[in-house]
Amino acid sequence: MKKLLLSASLLMMLFSCQNEEKLGTDDTTPIASARKCESDEVLKRQLLENPGMAQRLQEIEDFTNEFIEHGHHNRLVNGKIEIPVVVNVLYKTTAQNVSLAQIQSQIDVLNKDFNATNSDYNSVPALFSGVKANVGITFVLDQVVRKSTTKTSWGTADAMKKTNKGGIAPTSPTTKLNLWVCAIGNGILGYAQFPGGASATDGVVIDYRYFGTTGTATAPFNLGRTGTHEVGHWMNLRHIWGDTTCGNDLVADTPTHNTANYGIPAYPHYSTCSGTPVEMTMNYMDYTDDAGMYMFSLGQKARMNAIFAVGGARNSFAQP
Repeated sequence: MKKLLLSASLLMMLFSCQNEEKLGTDDTTPIASARKCESDEVLKRQLLENPGMAQRLQEIEDFTNEFIEHGHHNRLVNGKIEIPVVVNVLYKTTAQNVSLAQIQSQIDVLNKDFNATNSDYNSVPALFSGVKANVGITFVLDQVVRKSTTKTSWGTADAMKKTNKGGIAPTSPTTKLNLWVCAIGNGILGYAQFPGGASATDGVVIDYRYFGTTGTATAPFNLGRTGTHEVGHWMNLRHIWGDTTCGNDLVADTPTHNTANYGIPAYPHYSTCSGTPVEMTMNYMDYTDDAGMYMFSLGQKARMNAIFAVGGARNSFAQP
């Protein structure tokens, strides 16, 4: 069984990484052919900039492990979590000013994927059918904020979240999930802030070409799964391969993956890590194309539940 603690060695690894700020190029580059998420890199940068954050992350992991160990897999306020979503649209071109229909399509995908009503949920192989999860979290569009910009791309240094950088500050970030839709650059599909970061930068950023299922959404990332993947990070899920060869995603019921998987891998795809397990390539936290990912696991659900529980890092979202 994989160790579920955020170990001292993992924290040291995060601190030792170089602080590379992704500045972006421009949004006229070809559509990405492979998924590229910068959530882990942004976390490493935040740890370097805020040394006290490491202790906060360890406290969140300690709480999560205690929550899971004691079997508190069901929560809390009325047994239901409904998250209001604020969508912040930064646009230089008409295409980047995504329509309300495109925004609603992303909300719809989140609701399907987090409530196991996605049409491909039944495609989960029998091997994983016992651990596939209905997370049971719903999302409601609260408001859309739009702002014209002269920026060609925004990068991953959180400029889109700061008014003094030409961006849009988050609305009520302790009770509403803020999504930023903009041109990120460098082939990056999106990134999220993990629990434990500053509320002033909390939320999820998605490039306008990989957002929702209509309008500017472009294959093979046109099924809204970039949003599902990034919101998974926002709810404290790591990449399924643990961002290192045969790494640890802090979830017990996901197989150990060699590394990220791309495209739509043929099943079964065997890991060469210890035990050579069949990899859960259809998990939302892998790097497959949108059509190749369609499940969370029960262990991932437990991690997500923990952050909304009383005492959890995002409990303010679960208040009535």
